[in-house]
Amino acid sequence: MSYTPLFCDRTDAGEKLAQKIYAIKQSAGTKRPIVYALPRGGLPVAAPVARILGCPLTIMVAKKISHPQNPELAIGAVTASLNVLWSEQKLLRSKNYLRARELALNEAIDKAKLLEAQLIPGCPQVNTENATVILIDDGIATGMTIAVAAIAAKALGCASVWLCSPVAPLKLLPWLSQWCDRLIILETPEPFLSVSNFYVDFPQVESSEALVYLQQQHQPLTD
Repeated sequence: MSYTPLFCDRTDAGEKLAQKIYAIKQSAGTKRPIVYALPRGGLPVAAPVARILGCPLTIMVAKKISHPQNPELAIGAVTASLNVLWSEQKLLRSKNYLRARELALNEAIDKAKLLEAQLIPGCPQVNTENATVILIDDGIATGMTIAVAAIAAKALGCASVWLCSPVAPLKLLPWLSQWCDRLIILETPEPFLSVSNFYVDFPQVESSEALVYLQQQHQPLTD
């Protein structure tokens, strides 16, 4: 099955998403936005958004929790701040499975904390009280990681949470909407098998590159 790419690369997607978010922000009169990227792939998309909004760019690290017998299958997601969201799928609940699930959770936590430690030196200090948190990823497949990131964001005392991405499955939009105050998705192609199918260029983003995006946008929060 062939797909028609929708974006040249993450920067192209970010620039298009930035225009959409900026227009909505202006019409809604939104104040004090803070852009939170889901690293690492979300940072090249989030950087143009933070730039056009003139606001800080920081990170919200979330990792999928893999099924013990199938690493490609997400059974949940967890943030570096230990917010956890489990899938609603009906899975076997044997003692062995539950033990393996706990190990999978701990592995995901370790990965999230390691990535956060690598990138946090490039993050600005931000005050989220009464701010609009704009969560951005390069694409949404299952929605688990960005949903758990939204849970973590709401715990920060912000005024509202926006979930934003260049591309996501159409059928997932109602489920995503329950986790946020505003959902902004540019494209909802069907069928939807993989985020990478909708980009011409979709390389892995290294931590060193992710740090550059953060450092370039480093600035204090202003009204």
